Amino acid sequence: MTDGTDRPSTPQPDPTAGQAGYGYPQGAPGGYGFPQPWQPNPYQQPLPQPGTAGEPQHHPQAPQTQQPPLEPQPGTQLPGFTPPPQPDWQAMADRSESQQRRRKQMWMAAITVVACTLGVGAGLFILDRGDAEGKAPGPGDASQSATAAPGQDPNAPTVPGEPNLLRDRSGQVNIALSPDAVLGKVDNGNVLRLRSNGNSYAQAAEPVVDASKSFTVSAWVYNEADGGSRFAISQGDGTSYSFELGREDSNGKKSWVFRMQTDEKGAASTAVAATSDGLNTVRAWALLTGVYDAQGKTLTLYVDGKEAGRAPVAAAWSGQGPLQLGRSRHHGIWSGPWAGVIGHVLVWDKPLTADQVLALKGGKLDKEIKPVGSWLVG
Repeated sequence: MTDGTDRPSTPQPDPTAGQAGYGYPQGAPGGYGFPQPWQPNPYQQPLPQPGTAGEPQHHPQAPQTQQPPLEPQPGTQLPGFTPPPQPDWQAMADRSESQQRRRKQMWMAAITVVACTLGVGAGLFILDRGDAEGKAPGPGDASQSATAAPGQDPNAPTVPGEPNLLRDRSGQVNIALSPDAVLGKVDNGNVLRLRSNGNSYAQAAEPVVDASKSFTVSAWVYNEADGGSRFAISQGDGTSYSFELGREDSNGKKSWVFRMQTDEKGAASTAVAATSDGLNTVRAWALLTGVYDAQGKTLTLYVDGKEAGRAPVAAAWSGQGPLQLGRSRHHGIWSGPWAGVIGHVLVWDKPLTADQVLALKGGKLDKEIKPVGSWLVG
């Protein structure tokens, strides 16, 4: 956070309709609302990152001056890369398979109705054609917006026909990718690679949870930046974030952080944070989980399934801005651009218990505890 002094900022225009269909602007580089050179930025990074203003727009196949440990390319497998503790993700696969079975049962029931209405011959014709092609009628999840077309991969991370939209596998809030946000693969699933610049982030069309009520947010992250505050997930695009989850540098100390705002003005003095102590935050996979318990009046940070920090909070403030990946809103400007990889993003509209968070790390969370939003889980 900042030193508590509200810094001046230039008001940003409302997003206008762009190519992505989610309000991304056209024009000057830097991305909607990203700090301009004359604006103070409480999270200005000490060293420039690839793809910053003044450099050519990044192309996924452009040569890199320094090869990072993770460089997923669209549709390719990272050779030989097996990160330290990763989610099994088997639970998500099992859930998807179960939902596919239920969807198929519904499909078969519909076929039966058609057969009864039009005659047995017509029903058998439809059934035989479906079996011969081997095409499922849907993606096997609960999201209407995520329905896969015949022949398309039901586990694809994007909306069919919309390669710039991350598919919500649990709800209906898809997330639009900015130009420098690159999809890739690791051994156990899909990931989003962000490059710590104004054109490398992802934004939903709306909030996913009411941050004034209980909720849980979780993601596997890999931070490549040695310095600076970096935020993997946040919500809000006005004056201030409602919540943010990521990594922070404060007084020479590097820590994981889950922070919430308690006032709409977004001052540092009204923010409450739970931070880790003594944990590695650079070039290592970590499962970050932030839990806000409105009834218990606490926010808790878990790292790799274990409690790493806790703080009391009387009441939280919820802004109207949408969910963000790779950045956070501070004093009316975008701050803390993520440098690295984000995967397996999940949001619940309830507080998970310590045992449930631990089960989440091992991929053993009860399937009945369904998230309201999930991205990059296949």
